Amino acid sequence: MNKLLLSLLLILGISSTTQAADAVKGDPAAGQAKTAVCGACHGPDGNSMAPNFPKLAGQGPRYLLKQLHEIKDGKRVVLEMTGLLNNLNEQDLADIAAYFASQKGSVGAADPNLVARGEALFRGGKLDQGMPACTGCHSPNGAGNAAAGFPHLGGQHADYVKKQLTAFREGERTNDGDTMVMRSIASKLSNKDIDALSAYIQGLH
Repeated sequence: MNKLLLSLLLILGISSTTQAADAVKGDPAAGQAKTAVCGACHGPDGNSMAPNFPKLAGQGPRYLLKQLHEIKDGKRVVLEMTGLLNNLNEQDLADIAAYFASQKGSVGAADPNLVARGEALFRGGKLDQGMPACTGCHSPNGAGNAAAGFPHLGGQHADYVKKQLTAFREGERTNDGDTMVMRSIASKLSNKDIDALSAYIQGLH
């Protein structure tokens, strides 16, 4: 089995980690009423204006719900979110995820000086190092795979993407499942690679 195929199989294996409680159906209308606090950082419709806070609009509900669960349970540490989810139940989390998923995400602009390198990494990976293309899970236009729980990346703030890729590389973020797929991929990225990928993703749509 070649390295690329093995890597893709490992990536697909992450879907087993996204099987958070899908039994509760979220209500976008109810969720909107529960996002007043969220809007302070992420924007009322999930389109954050601050580059260090992620855009949530248009993100897959399964991915959003997984992150909410893991932040609440302490499996993913986000200091700005400390305690904010403690009083929310399963229905609340599902409603919030459904609301942000129903919103239209905005698109940013890519740094023209970094686009070529970023696109090459996103679409081609680093095959000589066993790193597959990002498109395998996140799709060519960055839309991700909502059903599988692979996040939408297109249009996300470059600063936020850079922070997350660096956190995966340094082992500071570990909620990518037993296969450690994102940690494995990020370990093969230099600082310049991360800068280029992040810039490219910000303008991707």
